Amino acid sequence: MPNEMNDRLTHSYAELEELNLQAKELRKKRTPSDQVREQRLKYLTDEKGIKAVTVLFSDLEGRLHMLDYDKKFLLGSHENLTFDGSSIRGFTAQRESDLRLGIDWPAFYWAPSDIFGPGKVLVFGQVIDKDGKPYSADMRSVLHEFADRMYRDNKFTLNAANEIEGFLFKGPDAERRFHETGQFEYVNTGGYYHSLPGDPLRQFIDTTADVQRSMGFENEKDHPEVAPSQFEINYSYADVVTAADQIQLYKLICRQVATKMGLTASFLPKPVVGVNGSGMHTNVSVSKDGTNLFWDEKGKEQLSSCGWEFVDRILSHGKDICLLLNPSVNAYRRLDPHFEAPNQIKASATDRGSMVRIPIGNKRSMRVEVRSVAPDANPYLVLYSIFRTGIEGGIAKIDNLREAERYLPDNIYDALDDFRKAEWTTELLGEDVKARYADLKEASADRCPRLLGTFVKAPEVQYHHEVYNQFLWNKF
Repeated sequence: MPNEMNDRLTHSYAELEELNLQAKELRKKRTPSDQVREQRLKYLTDEKGIKAVTVLFSDLEGRLHMLDYDKKFLLGSHENLTFDGSSIRGFTAQRESDLRLGIDWPAFYWAPSDIFGPGKVLVFGQVIDKDGKPYSADMRSVLHEFADRMYRDNKFTLNAANEIEGFLFKGPDAERRFHETGQFEYVNTGGYYHSLPGDPLRQFIDTTADVQRSMGFENEKDHPEVAPSQFEINYSYADVVTAADQIQLYKLICRQVATKMGLTASFLPKPVVGVNGSGMHTNVSVSKDGTNLFWDEKGKEQLSSCGWEFVDRILSHGKDICLLLNPSVNAYRRLDPHFEAPNQIKASATDRGSMVRIPIGNKRSMRVEVRSVAPDANPYLVLYSIFRTGIEGGIAKIDNLREAERYLPDNIYDALDDFRKAEWTTELLGEDVKARYADLKEASADRCPRLLGTFVKAPEVQYHHEVYNQFLWNKF
């Protein structure tokens, strides 16, 4: 369509950044949702250039789903948005398929039109069951409720920042065609921190960082990672629900930018054997009335006693929650000690093979870093399991718990066994959702060779939950 005929909304990147930071501030200040709703409804009514509202939600495994609602329809029906839950893996059975989407109005984003198209805004939704309550398999709702309870009961604010690594490969469908090609092709072989200004990896990183900046991510640094064609684009911490939303947006932005370049952004934990895999190091802290509860200038590694108790609970339940942090067959290739794998169930300030690291910090930045998280994990499930375990889990009676010789599972079947046996995972998820999640993971694993071996097998990519393609699955 000629530009002069297209009157749909567009903003400059600077204008987008200002709008998104204002929206982020409303979330940070805990502005009542009904107050924000009225602001957003008025905005949508008044802004003639908006054609549609994209509502985002995630399934039990963490796949991001998007529904576009015509703006005029949404304005009249936003309290009764229904969809077929039986079509979403891990949601309802066919006989009880109707679910609703509620709008989380504070989680509202303006997106650049050159990436997402003109005339659209984004907002996260929450899945509502037939009884009007949050749906038990919608982990965003579960995380939201837990964070609200922690604030309501204890005045705790749960903070998180994630360092998400990925690979950039040649071709727009590199993952979906892996079962045909049997290989991924690098776009860059420069290595850690090294990329010339004009090469495809640097162009991809620069473009992605610019889009993130425009969407209020508050960028910190970006660079090529250790492995060839690997990248990491870091941004600031946020409250736990915003942080999880930003993980979903981060991966969406990376994939969209890569596709527009004719490339593939992959978040498989170990797409290529013989080089470092990709992780999602998860930095967490708890604050109260603006004070970081994990900071103690005189504490061991300057981590407070409550911070160390948080760590001890994570270590105690390390095997229990491993499947939640490493949800795919491919993820267990990454837990290989030859490549700085964080597979040891211990805590350390320096040893990067530890499941938990205590980074150098100060009274503002002191945090705990959980390193054994794969980038293909459901971010809402990851942050919920880490925070609830760290705050409410038990502490095992293990001698020298923080330095004991214990290891995470090296294959998904052992992780499944630990997950199913654990009483704590039943406490976390409830029996029904726990069983659904385990069944999904086992079904995927059973389509792959039981032993990992020394090269990536086609089925572990083809049937991976984030590469899910109904056509390919139905050819099994």
